[in-house]
Amino acid sequence: MSKTLNVVELFAGVGGFRLGLEKANSDVFKTVWANQWEPSRKTQDAYECYTRNFNEGIHSNEDITTVPDETFQQLEIDLLVGGFPCQDYSVARSLSGEKGLEGKKGVLFWEIKRILENSHPKYVLLENVDRLLKSPSKQRGRDFAIMLATFRDLNYIVEWRVVNAAEYGCAQKRRRVFIFAYKKDLDYAEKNNQLKSSKSDILYKEGFFAKTFPVKLEPYKNRETADKLPQDILEISNSYSFGFHTAGVMIDGEFFTAQTEVAHESFIPLKDIILDESEVEEKFYLTESQVEKFAYLRGPKKIERTSATGHKYIFSEGGMSPTDDLQGPGRTMLTSEGTVNRSTHIVEVNGRKRFLTPIECERLNSFPDNWTLGMPDRMRYFCMGNALVVDLITKMGQTILEIDAVENITSEQIELLL
Repeated sequence: MSKTLNVVELFAGVGGFRLGLEKANSDVFKTVWANQWEPSRKTQDAYECYTRNFNEGIHSNEDITTVPDETFQQLEIDLLVGGFPCQDYSVARSLSGEKGLEGKKGVLFWEIKRILENSHPKYVLLENVDRLLKSPSKQRGRDFAIMLATFRDLNYIVEWRVVNAAEYGCAQKRRRVFIFAYKKDLDYAEKNNQLKSSKSDILYKEGFFAKTFPVKLEPYKNRETADKLPQDILEISNSYSFGFHTAGVMIDGEFFTAQTEVAHESFIPLKDIILDESEVEEKFYLTESQVEKFAYLRGPKKIERTSATGHKYIFSEGGMSPTDDLQGPGRTMLTSEGTVNRSTHIVEVNGRKRFLTPIECERLNSFPDNWTLGMPDRMRYFCMGNALVVDLITKMGQTILEIDAVENITSEQIELLL
């Protein structure tokens, strides 16, 4: 096993990737550089939380687009991680035509591409909302296909999987797509049969996600298919669309994708993360007017509305339980958690209704208690609504450790192979 794996964390938030990897093995995973910058904000709450909780490595609080290529060339990155925004990844020919293709300004995936081009890490682990696989709505799958083609052109094999945290031992029904990419030159690809195995075997049995998050060996309702990406990314951007399923693998532009089902579902019930009532401040309990408001928001309704053009229509919404089931996992937490909003969790304990506390929201994402202490409650909720589920990263980190334990090729050797 490598003595250490140098990690760079992008769009770091409050450090979920780093925390999860360090829980897997803090002696091996060493975050050497991390970037967290919230544009147009005077207070950088997430960055300040990150620096309070982590001491080692360089902590960058700057626009990632302004960080020079040389920074990444010097870092000797083994693993690049990050939860990047879901944006429009379309590309166009540059005005002069001499520079080839250019992505839209401000799209942060192109920063990931730039960093990969300047550092060539062995492994990449990314996270995004699951709608990435279907965006944009008018050309389904185009954006994800552009991403896959980008990894293909940088000599990476890619696996992806939509993971619901509540199906794999966590306390929240949080669905996110994870993308694991690794260099084709690695022993993992060459000697461990990843290149020799069928893509179906990789997806269901042998691959990174199959080992980390086991699934049934048959697709859900026979939903599986395959295709090959066009070589020209501009062609993908202009006209390619595809119905990507929740899991898949791509090698040299050829991919296999399927709708998978969890093999053995397990979750932590909401009751197991709830604080003792003696520890809950009065401010988290609902007032009578809030109880009435939430009863309306969570109830069924049909409302006549008028569009901007004057067209009248009926907005309808189904009802949901007035309080969250303490015997089941928590629903997906949004950045609006803690506000008077239909999506906010409401629990009833000993006959009283209340919000979840910031500590309970941290537990929903498997962070330690008071990880976000030091910022206003509003921002604590917001940061947890943005965060990933840490224990999922720990499970993936453990699989990376197993892969790297038999890996002889270093990042420096990959540089020489280019």
